[in-house]
Parts: sequence; C-alpha cells; structure tokens
Amino acid sequence: MQDSRGNILWVDDEIHHLKPHILFLEEKGYNLIQATNGDDAIALTQENQFDLILLDQSMPGMDGLKTLQSIKDIRKSMPIIMITKTEDEWLMDEAITSQVEQFLIKPVNPSQIFMACKQVLEKNSLREERATSDYLKDFQDINACLQDDLSCQGWWELYNRLVRWQLKFDEYRETGLGNILTEQIQTCNREFSRFIEQNFISWLSTDDRPVLSTDFFPHFIMPLLKRNSKVCLIVLDCLRHDQFMSILPILENFFNVNLSFQVSLIPSATPYSRNAIFSGLFPDEMVQKYPEQKKIMSEHASSLNQFEKTFLVDQIKRHRIKDKSLHYHKIWAVEEGQRFQKTIQDLLNVDILAIVVNFVDILAHRSSQMDILKEMVPDEAGYRTAVLSWTENSWFNKVLKVLSDSEFTVIITSDHGSIRVQRDVMVAADREASSGVRYKYGRNLNARKRNALIIKDPAQYRLPVFGPQFNYLIAKDDVYFVYPNEANKYKTQFKNSFQHGGISMEELLVPVAIMKGL
Repeated sequence: MQDSRGNILWVDDEIHHLKPHILFLEEKGYNLIQATNGDDAIALTQENQFDLILLDQSMPGMDGLKTLQSIKDIRKSMPIIMITKTEDEWLMDEAITSQVEQFLIKPVNPSQIFMACKQVLEKNSLREERATSDYLKDFQDINACLQDDLSCQGWWELYNRLVRWQLKFDEYRETGLGNILTEQIQTCNREFSRFIEQNFISWLSTDDRPVLSTDFFPHFIMPLLKRNSKVCLIVLDCLRHDQFMSILPILENFFNVNLSFQVSLIPSATPYSRNAIFSGLFPDEMVQKYPEQKKIMSEHASSLNQFEKTFLVDQIKRHRIKDKSLHYHKIWAVEEGQRFQKTIQDLLNVDILAIVVNFVDILAHRSSQMDILKEMVPDEAGYRTAVLSWTENSWFNKVLKVLSDSEFTVIITSDHGSIRVQRDVMVAADREASSGVRYKYGRNLNARKRNALIIKDPAQYRLPVFGPQFNYLIAKDDVYFVYPNEANKYKTQFKNSFQHGGISMEELLVPVAIMKGL
C-alpha cells in the first residue's frame, strides 16, 4: 500500500453504491481498499496493515458483528466504525461493548464519513498540535507571572497550571515539550524558594497567612464538626499535587470534589508537617508540650510520628469539641490496608475517622533502594502512573466507595510532597547531624546559601533546638545533600530519587480535597 493520510478498508455488500463517498475520501488523501463481505474483510486484514475499517452491519452471510469479532481477534486495537440501517439499541450495545470507535446510521453523506475518519485517525495528532500551541502561549504568560509580586494563592494557581501541563504531556508525549516544561518548573522553583525565604518567618507571627500545617484542623475540620458533620480525614503521606490530580478522575466517580490547599511547614517532612496537622502545634511547641516527642527527635529515632492519635485527641480537647467519637488508623502495609477495608463498615458510626496511609511515601523511599522500582518510577510521570495504578486497584479504592455512600465529609490531603533530586551538594556536618537528604539539623551545619536555606536561629522558624550551636539546613530547588567522604555512595543511591524536607512547590504546596458522596 502507498503512504497516505490513512489506509482504510471499507466493507459493505453494496460497495458499488458508495463510489461518491470513496472518491471524496480519496480526494482528501486517504487510501481506500474495498470488500463486499466479512470473509474477504478478514482475509484482507490478515494480509494488510489498515489504520481504520468502515464496517457495514447488514451483510449476507457473516454479518458486521461477527466480522467485527473476528477482526478484533486478529488485531484487538484495530479502530472500527460500524455503519448500519437500523437504530436498534441492542445493536448499539453490542457494537459498543465490542469497542467500535463510532456507530453511524445510514444514510450517511461523504462529509459525515470524512469527519468520522478524521476524528478516529487524527484526533491525537490534532490534540498534540493544539497542546503544543497552547503551552507555548502559556509558557510566556507563566514567565511573565514570575515578574509579579505573587501571593501564596498566586503561587498555588501558578503551580496548578504547571501541573495541568504535566498531565497533558503525559497524554501527548510526542510533543517534545516535556523538557521545556521541566526547565520552566525549575525556574519557578528558584523564584518560589525566594518567596518562601522572604515570607515564611512573617507568616508564623500573624493570622493573615496561608493555611499552614498547624492551621489545618481549625481551618478545614473545625467548621464541619461545629455543624455536627461527620468527618473522615485521610492523610496520604508524601502525596504531591500532580499525583492527586492524576487520581482526581477516580475520586470524581464517587464524590463531588472541592479543591483547596495548605502549605507544609519547613522542613517539609513528617516529624514537622504531619505532626503539626495532628497536634495543631509548631514543632518548638510540640517538643515542649510532649517530652517523649522531643526525646525521639533528639535521638534520631526510626519513627518520629508515634503520637499522632494523642496529638489529635488533645487538639480536639483544646478546641472544646465534646461528645465526638474518634477512630485513628495508620496503614503502612498492604495487609493492614486489606484488614482495614474489611472493618470499614464497622467504623461508619464514629464522628471523626482519621486515616494515615503511607503507600506514596514508601514508594518514594523504596524507589531509591530497589533497581526494579527505579525502572518503574524513573521520573514524575512514572510516579504519577504508579500512584494512579495503586488507587485504581488497591484496597483504597474499595474504601473510597464505602465512604462515598456514608454520611462522612471526606477530606483527603497530605503532609508534604516530594521532588526528584538531581544536584548533589556537599555539606559540612559532624557525626551527630541528622541523616536527611533534603534537610539536616545538628551543630554548626554549613552549605552554600544558593543551595540551602541556612537556619542559624531555629526559633525564628518555630523549630526545636537540641543542643548548643544548633542549626538547620533546608535544601532548595532539586538539591540533595552529600558528605565529602561518602559522596559517590550518596550519588549512586539518591540521584533521580524522590525526596522531601526541602523548599519547592512540589513539597510545600499541598492539595486539600473536601469531598461529599454523589
């Protein structure tokens, strides 16, 4: 066959009556092959590579449906447009379940056939061209926005635009603009780091600030409880906004979704941001009120969020919320999630249901340790795909379905996000320093200011101090910290992995979805 706009097989026992249609399609650049029965159509499909088949339903001998099934056995992905004289719904149902692209009712005119062929064969390329054109326009507008004095709300809206382009390019990867988008996100993150450095300290001493981790409960949960609404809080540890947007279509199958955001504390890590969500306290307040928390943080314990239920119970009491039943559940493994799914029906009568799910965070950490996961999650698109697959196929999907049929207002959020780290930066630190890749605390830590926020006075950032000359390093952009004597080891393990604790839009700007069942 000659190269053309598309190679089409048209199957109709009255093909001689369709000469004007065929000539019209050929004038438009398509290459047409004709068959008058199902057997010939099947034989031609086996011998040739067609881009599309136009298939009549009412033919003597093998009808269109049987021909369709046989062709799908040969090539399951073959696009087929079925054309028929009848409007019987059962036939439409059969055709749809057999995965036809379109269902046309005779009589059809040449323009109608052309439009159907064009839509099937060229919709992806047309959408790619449109996406390319639209992004190149938006590229300039986004760069212009960086010259403005953006508020935190403005940064959230800008980040949301960038995320939508990430998802768009997941669909149309042949545009070649993915690298340009990545570079633009890096540029935005450099400006975002400056924004955070200029504003974060002032936020801590005023009520006129974006919703921080400490404000999450009074801002999102309290108003619902005061209205006697039942609340289910789901914290998906380390969930990024782009990952949330990739699973949003699944959530919208079950819920009406209202999207908002919060800002993670610095460092953007569980001991600070997630503990702040449950306690409503800044880290320095938390270690003062809870000596056990201070002890495990100062000793670098393996688990730094052991008291979340206690924190939540105490926060509820501080807000003088009485007579509300509470169930807290942390899920860190598949088996635990499956057990929780089996008991969810028994928990629908509580007033406050709090669930912490560690899958996304575990995936980030394990992907830096296991070669097979490095291949499965090589970049942001791969990470989104993994989170989407888990949401579709795990126990979590079944739990969402149950919750959608309940009286709960369901709130899904995270404590922080993560960023794919690229550039290693040497730090000066003693042996007692913390082991974080994106943030460190200890005595006399040092790094270049262009790569890290150096917090010499932790009290300014409401951070705890565990000894003399104590300070923090918070990574900017896509930096990760390495020690001079183990630099190669760290580079091998951590480059291109997803880490958190630093300053970036991906880590600090956290989605909040308020949802009610349909």
